Amino acid sequence: MSHSVFLITPPFTQLNTPYPATAYLKGFLNTKGISAFQADLGIEVTLALFSKQGLQQLFDSITAEPPAELSENVARIIALQDDYVNTIDAVILFLQGRNPTLAHQISKRDFLPEASRFAQLDDLHWAFGSMGTQDRAKHLATMYLEDLSDLIMECVDPHFGFSRYAERLSRSANSFDELYDALHEGYTYIDHILTDLLAARMESVQPSMVAISVPFPGNLYAAFRCGQWIKEHYPQVKIAMGGGFPNTELRSLSDPRVFEFIDFITLDDGEAPMENLFQYLNGQKSMEELKRTFLLQEGKVSYINNASCHDYKQSQVGTPDYSDLLLDQYISAIEVVNPMHSLWSDGRWNKLTMAHGCYWGKCTFCDISLDYIRVYEPIAASMLCDRMETIIAQTGQNGFHFVDEAAPPALMRALALEIIRRKLTVTWWTNIRFEKSFTRDLCLLLKASGCIAVSGGLEVASDRLLGLIQKGITVAQVARVNRHFTEAGIMVHAYLMYGFPTQTAQETIDALEMVRQMFAAGILQSAFWHQFTMTAHSPVGLDPAKFQVQKETEVIGTFANNDIQHVDPTGADHESFSFGLKKSLLNFMHGTCLDYPLQKWFEFKVPKTSVAPDFITQALMEEEAGTIKPTSKVVFLGKQPSMEVITKSKKGSTWEVASFTFQNKKEKMNISVPPPQGEWLAGVLAQVAVANPKTYTLQELKDSYEAAGLEDFELFWDNKPVNTLYRSGLLKL
Repeated sequence: MSHSVFLITPPFTQLNTPYPATAYLKGFLNTKGISAFQADLGIEVTLALFSKQGLQQLFDSITAEPPAELSENVARIIALQDDYVNTIDAVILFLQGRNPTLAHQISKRDFLPEASRFAQLDDLHWAFGSMGTQDRAKHLATMYLEDLSDLIMECVDPHFGFSRYAERLSRSANSFDELYDALHEGYTYIDHILTDLLAARMESVQPSMVAISVPFPGNLYAAFRCGQWIKEHYPQVKIAMGGGFPNTELRSLSDPRVFEFIDFITLDDGEAPMENLFQYLNGQKSMEELKRTFLLQEGKVSYINNASCHDYKQSQVGTPDYSDLLLDQYISAIEVVNPMHSLWSDGRWNKLTMAHGCYWGKCTFCDISLDYIRVYEPIAASMLCDRMETIIAQTGQNGFHFVDEAAPPALMRALALEIIRRKLTVTWWTNIRFEKSFTRDLCLLLKASGCIAVSGGLEVASDRLLGLIQKGITVAQVARVNRHFTEAGIMVHAYLMYGFPTQTAQETIDALEMVRQMFAAGILQSAFWHQFTMTAHSPVGLDPAKFQVQKETEVIGTFANNDIQHVDPTGADHESFSFGLKKSLLNFMHGTCLDYPLQKWFEFKVPKTSVAPDFITQALMEEEAGTIKPTSKVVFLGKQPSMEVITKSKKGSTWEVASFTFQNKKEKMNISVPPPQGEWLAGVLAQVAVANPKTYTLQELKDSYEAAGLEDFELFWDNKPVNTLYRSGLLKL
């Protein structure tokens, strides 16, 4: 069957789950009656390469033209080639979740051939304990694939990488020269596999238009290779490119050679530009009506943006459509034993967005001047749940990764309530801001709805720099929020940053001490250090002088322009801290070396920390002040209790009490209150049950309590019997 549009994700993004851009676009095109087919060429190339036939061909080609010099490691892999060829199909099936019993063989360490990646293995017993055979085997199988990746890079294709391909060619590529030259050299080994698969897809799909999504620098080279091949073999088919890389890097594009490989580049949200482009190619719209689109006119790059055409609201873009993708063939890998890191690479996650853009939109290192972050628009919780139900029915998978810039707490609360009301069994995680709205009770609600993890930017753990970043949080506040998540059983991952303008050596060490204390207190499970990068569309990049840094050059390149080289005259030598920060963090994540002096992580003299040794524990003791607001919503997640009025006696006097019995998944609980209050409480627990669409505020409960002729609501509500109910699912939100 011929489809109008062929949506492509070029190699390589993730191996465990499809990157969602094409699924979002296909979902939108469905609403417009435009037929589309999508393919993730990354997973298709991986499966072709890592198969019995693929490996046999790889070893044959290396034997036919051996490199002049072989490292000892690669010589070992070649010597063991039969072992690789004979085990690869079973390993891939295992990583696809279709051969789970192989875990026992892999874990014994005598089934897979082992090269240099295994030498750097963590102590597996320490990392996975006596349980976790599946995870241990996934980690070993991942090392086995990494060994093969080393072979490919050394012998046939230096650009190879599992989640990125030829990334170096596109990183800070102010000029198109290097990429242009690479595209005019002969095909690499991987290029041949890629274009063979592309040829078969083009033959069966027969599209009139191809749209290539380029989310990352590591997809760029392969995207141009695909465009080049299509131009040569299907010159009549028009090619468009969009995605995260063009959105941030190609906004000032002026090199006409780019259009030898593709015809159009669209920026930001793809729905309206894609629809207009499709209609333009079908003669239904004029060129002037294109939206946010680069093209070549009379040999010059021109940009057309029909401002009268508005973007679609999030309620109008349809539900992401994952059909056509090889959903049962993605590969779950565990590269790093940290449980939070493995979420990115292990398991199939349906990707969805709670809100377009960022509700905070102030961080000075972030591209907040661009519409995809600046324009904030949340989606109603009921519509999100509708989309989740549709996607579960389509994919058979109930794991969701909400890919928001920062998910809004109020919407997370509404979504959690909706999930629980619909009795949906889902597992989900997302990115957040560590703000004080995440109370203990909200975290318990999120956990009850299936939330297992959150990641958020702590950035620089220094209140001065958090102020400069305009993060709107303090370190003490982050610590308290992290404790709420951790105690609710939700894993926490923090993004950390070093090298922010004017950051001193003292502040870098103090930030590390804050992070050490958070791990020591058990309120942080995972983290990652990034070095600050100045980008063109962030407040720092737009006004460097305000942040006391200078651009190295004012020249605007003809190709990619986002990462700006800069000089920080007042700050520390940021680069020198990189190794020590990362090494210490790796140990902290494993719960080791938390008592080391910080100097031990660095080979040069660093200042002593000025942070009090109990800063975080003190912050945790100062619980957020302030009483519960009368507008707080009261929700009961537990099962409705049984109640009976019983007579008690003591020293000759008798009285009646209302006795409630609560059953939850783990325990049975009893409370007793006076019968009039008992009657009121029984009615109220039915009213505030989570299944009811109406939610009640604390003030409404107080009013109903007093209307029942009862006295002293606060004394009753804050006393032991009602407080006990917090263990059984009573929440103030």
